[in-house]
Amino acid sequence: MNRYTLHETFVVHQYSIDEWEAEPHNHNYFEIIFIDKGNGYHTINDIRFSYKENDIFLLAPEDTHHFEIEKRTNFTYFKFTELLFSGKINLPDRKYWLQRIEQLLHHPNIIPGDVISHEEDRSIIWDIHNVVLEEFKNEKIYYQEIISNAISTILSIIVRNISEKYNSNHRDVPVGHSKIDLILSHIRQHVYDNDLTKIGFLADKFNMSQSSISTYFKRKTGESIHQYVTKYKMKLVEYRLQHTEFTIAEIAYQLGYTDESHLTKTFKKHFSMSPKQYRKEITIS
Repeated sequence: MNRYTLHETFVVHQYSIDEWEAEPHNHNYFEIIFIDKGNGYHTINDIRFSYKENDIFLLAPEDTHHFEIEKRTNFTYFKFTELLFSGKINLPDRKYWLQRIEQLLHHPNIIPGDVISHEEDRSIIWDIHNVVLEEFKNEKIYYQEIISNAISTILSIIVRNISEKYNSNHRDVPVGHSKIDLILSHIRQHVYDNDLTKIGFLADKFNMSQSSISTYFKRKTGESIHQYVTKYKMKLVEYRLQHTEFTIAEIAYQLGYTDESHLTKTFKKHFSMSPKQYRKEITIS
């Protein structure tokens, strides 16, 4: 399996090709892929579906994909890492943006394919796409901030559409995904709200009894629901310690802990050091 690496924070690539020569691959960055013209098939994580003009795809790190082109296709790629949203560039509300980027970072592409279900949103994104191309080409003053905020807006609209697609499935399991995939995705999407990750809520949402969902989850993952939620929260804490300037108290509040000491105690169990010690060590290194 080929793996592609992006060394820049943000790049634009455009292609017009009749045949896709790249092997199936994944990468260490995000891609938003715009289909300007053409049609064919796109396979993401072993799920194949057709594509057409004006479709928009989102690939998160570790997603594997390739195209089969039937009619000559014009592609525009926005490739970027999470460093595009570093603390050096201000966003309107960084806390809620982090929730969106973390959803994309830490769960698979649960509903692959064209990510837009509302045509008015598609039009908005294509308009923003045009702005990004102009800013990237001309590099006028503040262009980096404009691109960062533009990509933030695009991703917010994409996450909204993906969430609506996911929620519209209710208890049905999309082709290619098992019930455990949906349970895990729900937990990752709603990990900021303790009430939505409780066993009672999950049992009702996925039409199972509390005892059966607990047994099923443990059998499929090797962990209890509580253990999984806690471990996943620790992953988010680690990410925020590395990539943000939030205080420990702010991170604790964002992730539903009663106070900083509760978060610190849990973090120590997983990392054998306090969050403050962890942040100090990564700063030094």
